[in-house]
Amino acid sequence: MATEETSLLADSQQPLANGNVHNGDSGERDVYSRFSRAEKRIIVIVVSLGGLVPLFVGGSFVPSIPQVAKDLQASGAVISLAISLAVFANAFGGLVWSGYASFYGRRPMYLWGMPLMVLGSIGSAWSTNVAVLLFARFVQSFGCSGGISIGAAIIGDIYRLEERGAAMGSFFGASLFGLAFAPLAGGTAAEYWSWRGFQVALGVWGLIQMVLVYLFLPETAHPGTRGIDKLKDEASRKRLVLVNPFRSLDILRSPILILITIANTFALITDYVLLVPLAYTVGIRYNIKSETLIGACFLPNGFGNILGAHISGRLSDVLVKKWRAKRNGVWCPEDRLRGVNIGALYLTPLSVSIAGLVMAYVDGPLGLTTTLICLFTNGVGVDMVLTPNGSYIVDLMGTRSAEAMAALTALRSLLLAPLSASMIPSIESLGIVATNALAALLALIGYFLFWVTIRYGDRMRAYVDVGYATIESH
Repeated sequence: MATEETSLLADSQQPLANGNVHNGDSGERDVYSRFSRAEKRIIVIVVSLGGLVPLFVGGSFVPSIPQVAKDLQASGAVISLAISLAVFANAFGGLVWSGYASFYGRRPMYLWGMPLMVLGSIGSAWSTNVAVLLFARFVQSFGCSGGISIGAAIIGDIYRLEERGAAMGSFFGASLFGLAFAPLAGGTAAEYWSWRGFQVALGVWGLIQMVLVYLFLPETAHPGTRGIDKLKDEASRKRLVLVNPFRSLDILRSPILILITIANTFALITDYVLLVPLAYTVGIRYNIKSETLIGACFLPNGFGNILGAHISGRLSDVLVKKWRAKRNGVWCPEDRLRGVNIGALYLTPLSVSIAGLVMAYVDGPLGLTTTLICLFTNGVGVDMVLTPNGSYIVDLMGTRSAEAMAALTALRSLLLAPLSASMIPSIESLGIVATNALAALLALIGYFLFWVTIRYGDRMRAYVDVGYATIESH
C-alpha cells in the first residue's frame, strides 16, 4: 500500500548521484557546478529583482486610482479595469514567456520582455484617455510577466535538489515583498508626487533591470535541454519558431499539481483578505487617513514574507535531506512539502482569525499594534506555504518548471480573482469577523489538501504523468 514514504517512481529509486550528467566527449560533468557560489548569488539577486517587478507594477497602481480617475475624467470603477487587465496580461504573458524560455532559453526572455515593460510604463505616463491607459498597462504587465515563472526555473537550473529550497526562499521572499511594499510606494507617489511620474520611474527601473540581465545573467538552461538545441541544422536554428503559449496548460491535467495550486491559493487568500480591504478596515477603524500611512501598514506583511521565505526555504532543504537519508538515499519529492505544516495549519488561519476579532472589538493603539502583528505573522505563514510549494513544482517538473509555474500561476490568478473581488462585499454583508473566519477555514482546507498530497502523491502522479522529473534528471 502506498504511504507518505513512497518514492517518486519505482524505476527511480536510486540515490541522487550528485547531479552528474554525461556531456559528450567531456565525460561526466556536474551541471550545477557551471557557476561559482558568488555567480549564483548574483544570479539570484538579478532574478529576484525580476520577480519583484510584476508584483510592484500591479500593486503600486491601486493607491493611485483616485488620482488617475480625476486626471483622466473617469470613474474609479472604470480605472479599476486596468487592474483586471493587468492580472490577465500577467497570466497570459507568463504562459508566453515560459513557453519560449523552454525553447530559446531563460536569458532572452528577460531581454525581449523588459523593453515592452518600459514602453508600457512610458505609455501609461503619457496616456491622455482611458483606452490608451488600458492598452499601455496591458503592454507593461505583459512585458514583465515572466519574472516569477522564469526566475523560479533559473533557481532550479543552478542549484541542486538539496540546496534549492534556501535559494527559492531568497527569491520568493524578495519577490513577494513587492506585494506589501508596492502600495506604500504607489500611495506615497500619489500623495506627494504624481502617478505619471511614478510610471516613468517604473520605466527607468525596467531599463536598469535590462542592463543587469545583459551584464550579469548568463543562460542557465542545462546544456541540450532547450528546444533550439534539439534542432538538427543551422538554418532551422536561425528561423523564428512559433511556440504555442497554451501548450503548457496540458500540465493542468495533473491532479497533484491542481491540488497543490488550490492549497496554496487558499493560504494566499488569507493574505488578500487582510491586505485588499486594508484602507476600509484598518484605515477606517483606527482613523488613518493618509495614503502613505495606510501604505506603511502593508510593510509588516512584507517583512513577514521575507522571514517566512528564508525560514521555510532552508527548512525544506533540511527535510529533503533528512527523509532521503531515512530511505537510504531514495528521493520522494513530497518530502519538501512537509515544511508547510507550520504555516498552513497554524500561522495563516490563526493570524487572519485574530486580526478579524481585533479589528472588530479592540480600539486604539492596542488594536492597531495587534493587527500589525497579525499582518506580520500572516506574511511569515503564507511564505512558509508558498516557498516549499514553488520549490516542489521545480523539483517535480524539471526542465518544464517555467511552463509549470506559469500555468499554475495562471490557474491561481483565475481562482483568486473572484475571491478577492468578493472580500469587501463580504465584509459589508457578513462582517469582518465572519469574513476572516471563512478565510481561515479555507486555509485549513488547504492544509488538508497538502496532507493528502504528501500521503498519496505517488498515486496521483501515477494517475496522469505530465512529464514529471525523475531522480536521474536531478
